Amino acid sequence: MNQSEVLDIFRQSGALLEGHFILTSGLRSPIFLQKARVFMHPDRTERLCKALADKIRASGITFDAIVSPAIGGLIPGYETARHLGVPAMWVERENGVFRLRRFEMKPGTRVLVVEDIISTGLSCRETIEALKPLGAEVVAVACLIDRSAGEADAGAPLIALTEYKVPAYPADQLPPELAAIPPVKPGSRTMA
Repeated sequence: MNQSEVLDIFRQSGALLEGHFILTSGLRSPIFLQKARVFMHPDRTERLCKALADKIRASGITFDAIVSPAIGGLIPGYETARHLGVPAMWVERENGVFRLRRFEMKPGTRVLVVEDIISTGLSCRETIEALKPLGAEVVAVACLIDRSAGEADAGAPLIALTEYKVPAYPADQLPPELAAIPPVKPGSRTMA
């Protein structure tokens, strides 16, 4: 699946939004990928995650389980794991820090972290940090869209279904046309 096909699924779902958005990272962008609008369509989600699973399989990496950051990574993590025939788990925030709360993990478990969309890689790095005390070996990170086009530090080698470079700016460095639009914060990082 190429970039055009991936973005077409987002467009068909009304999930490629234009305006002034405050990203989860705190950066500002004129484009927001509202993946929840894609994930509400199981057939579209399956197509994306099957294509990601195929790309992961083609990479030759081996792993025992997938772990995703909640909340955004839950659906693509589960669906990708289904196509790869491995367990799907997730970390969730407890007092602002990711923890693997609902599952046990044996030391030495080889893990693939699966995320929805990567901008800075922060959620992936936080997921990896949550798994280190458990003795897990994170072998790679995979995502549907890398909006940094390879610039983000995901904390491990990155496999992206597609790259889609979207401009992102610190709040104090906005271009005038973006600064003229009131910002909206559609992400989930600050949700309870």
